[in-house]
Formats: sequence, C-alpha cells, structure tokens
Amino acid sequence: MAVRFFPAVRFLSGFCGAVLMVGGLVQPAAAGIEDGLKALQTGDMPGAEKALQLLVKERDPRAQFLLGFYVYGNPDSKLFDMNKAVPLLLDAAERGYTTAIPPLASAYADGKGVPKSYSEAYKWLSIDQLWNGPNVDALLGQIGAELKPDEIEKAKAAAAAFKFKTR
Repeated sequence: MAVRFFPAVRFLSGFCGAVLMVGGLVQPAAAGIEDGLKALQTGDMPGAEKALQLLVKERDPRAQFLLGFYVYGNPDSKLFDMNKAVPLLLDAAERGYTTAIPPLASAYADGKGVPKSYSEAYKWLSIDQLWNGPNVDALLGQIGAELKPDEIEKAKAAAAAFKFKTR
C-alpha cells in the first residue's frame, strides 16, 4: 500500500513560507529560511540545500522539514534520497515539529528510508491526531486497515506515552 504525502512543491513551499515567517524568526535564521524557500520556489534544489544546511546542522526543525520533505523527500527533486530525508523528518517530528509527521508516517508506511512499519506509521499519525493535525483521521483509517486490532492498540498506547524531545 502506497500512501503519498508529497503534494506540489510550489503550493506547499509558498504555504510553508507564510507559516514559517509568522513565527517571528531571529534574523540570521530568517535569512537562511527565506533563501531556502526562494530556492525551493524556483526549483533550485541545490540552492535550497545550501541555504538550509547551516540551520539543519543547528537542528532547526523548520529547516530539517524543508530539506527533508522538499529537497530529499520530493521524488521530482534531483537530490531525492529518502535515506537523507527520513532522519531529518524524524528529528524534527521527535522534537515537536508536527508538520514533519505526515511525511514521516508515509515513509514508514512505504518503507522508504526506514524499515516498513504500519505500526510505526500509525503511532506517528496518532501523535499528530493528539496535536490536532489536519486530515489525520482519513490517514489513520488507511493505515489502520493494514493492522490487526491489537497492533492498533499498541500503536495508540505508544503515541499516548510519547514525549517530545527537548534537545
């Protein structure tokens, strides 16, 4: 079962740019994010990678998401590499950047960049649901159809027990 969460880059890069700028960023970080978004919007994946790399090294979850989702996680990108994308998405999600959760769950469901695990995908989507993530119910239904009831309960329990990392 393939669950896809990779919509058009132009639409979401514009949307993410608006969302990221609302948070009142520190000036150097804002410049890196802005440069990365501009590069994404023009389809310059190497430029986006370069602009976001410093922030990724500092573990900025916004930069991790943008680099992991759009540059490495986008099948249309010349830099597509799920083995690079998933660790960035995972770190951002583990530290509370819930925007990274749906593509991370997709990676687990598809076994792209991580071992295939519907249970792990369900756990992450359940965490997203706890934080009122959009459109999660339909995704949980898709993944839940692949699991036994006891597996769903274990995944829900893991989600309920999950604590975001602070570092």
